[in-house]
Amino acid sequence: MLLQGILSVLLIAVVGCQAAPSIDGRVVGGVDATQAQFPHQISLRNSGSHSCGGSILSRYWVLTAAHCVSNTYENGTVVVYPASNLNIRAGTNDRFSGGVLVQVVEIIVHENYGNFLNDLAVMRVETPFIFSENIQPISLPSENTPANADIIISGWGRLSAGGDLPRYLQWNTLTSMTLEACNASIGYGYENMLCLLHPANNGACNGDSGGPAHYNGEVVGIAGFVYGGCGNVYPDGYARVYYFNDWIRAHTDL
Repeated sequence: MLLQGILSVLLIAVVGCQAAPSIDGRVVGGVDATQAQFPHQISLRNSGSHSCGGSILSRYWVLTAAHCVSNTYENGTVVVYPASNLNIRAGTNDRFSGGVLVQVVEIIVHENYGNFLNDLAVMRVETPFIFSENIQPISLPSENTPANADIIISGWGRLSAGGDLPRYLQWNTLTSMTLEACNASIGYGYENMLCLLHPANNGACNGDSGGPAHYNGEVVGIAGFVYGGCGNVYPDGYARVYYFNDWIRAHTDL
């Protein structure tokens, strides 16, 4: 059987018709993005259906969440999806059309991924992205993300728990927390996590997983999990990208 979660923490990916972990994960409370507002944002597609978000890092490499590209079994074994199952739509805010479709040919999951930690992966595409106004890479963070900062998230996740996926890319602004405050709120705070606080009826939801959290024009977080369901008052969990800068550079062409 697949790993179903711990406590009431639930992963926030959503996979079309594929066998996948049980998951709870439009950005809730978000608004439509303008064209080219987030030119690094991609839609990761599993057998043709939107499953997760991600961020273009270079002409050949994309950053996403490990749980978006793998299954985890009860014994802790992580099985990575065949790359042939996945492709990427880039260069458009429309989940259904526009931009370009490129095939994924290699997937690298963090070797210490598990228990909602180290939840990141990089993917290499078959043909390079052609950079334009609508397709651009985003930089890794140049400094650790401070607490109490305005953090922008984006994605095609559900508009509410159990609700519909939006057609057009959404974005919202959340607030970064200290690890101590995150731990006090949900009992789960680690230095490689970025906890983002939001009012009720806001935050990440199913389909936002793997997508970026932005600060100062850099990708500082990778959407990982929500606690107790989308849009509640608890903070959402993101992988803190600054913690993984060296790993990302070692496994890509950056």
